[in-house]
Amino acid sequence: MRPPHPISAPSQPVAPASTPNGVTLALSPRPFISVEHLHKQYGQGAPILSDVSLAIAAGDFISLIGPSGCGKSTLLKLVAGLIPVSQGTINVDGMTPGNARELMSFIFQDATLLPWRNVIGNVELGLELEASLDASRRAEKANDLIRLVGLTHVARHYPRQLSGGMKMRVSIARALATRPRLLLMDEPFGALDEMTRDRLNEEILRLRSEQGWTALFVTHSVAEAVFLSTRVVVMQANPGRIRREIPIPFPFPRTEALRSDPAFLSLVGDVSHALRELNGALPGKESHP
Repeated sequence: MRPPHPISAPSQPVAPASTPNGVTLALSPRPFISVEHLHKQYGQGAPILSDVSLAIAAGDFISLIGPSGCGKSTLLKLVAGLIPVSQGTINVDGMTPGNARELMSFIFQDATLLPWRNVIGNVELGLELEASLDASRRAEKANDLIRLVGLTHVARHYPRQLSGGMKMRVSIARALATRPRLLLMDEPFGALDEMTRDRLNEEILRLRSEQGWTALFVTHSVAEAVFLSTRVVVMQANPGRIRREIPIPFPFPRTEALRSDPAFLSLVGDVSHALRELNGALPGKESHP
């Protein structure tokens, strides 16, 4: 497989992160993703996003969190180039999203596996677009990825034979098959139980440390956002815009023990407080319907 991309430091001045090999992450001189004065509107309808600006460094893990309808998933699709921008600009590694698609992979909330293909066949799907790979090489690379996500024992199983967590691991392996530099994730663990979600959170951070991609992640879970991220972006609705950006100072690698750390719980409370402010739930605070 291609050597992993180096992970750069978070774009905020937080505590230096390091890989399990003890390598300190170096600061990137320019944003890997730049979103400037972004607006999105469908026809004459109300704007979905208004004046959104965001800079993301290579190696960042950015979580978007906010109430339903604030445009989190829309922003993700705009960065992916799946829908056009109304106003403003998005650049990914100096390119428009349309020109940068080969750098990206997208993981949806549903695993979207092909039911007539087994695990190996689903992971091979993205590799079939690479003309330079013959069938044996595709199978070899697919098996490497299946091993990476811990599913070797079910490699010949079909989606109907897998648990929800296993299906999502297959979806992750398929997304990583194209060796992306940017992984876009739209609530990929939202339908899973808490224990499975926690395990996959740890797994996704392990994969990031090994492969070095940048992540833009949508979630409704505050604890998940704080655990995964270098920075949490709190959005508000009507129209969607960024209310706060909260840096997460905990070094990598992060383990299950972090979830019971008082500093982690305090930061979860701070992000939750920021969300409650959006709904006017706190006395004396401005309400944003």
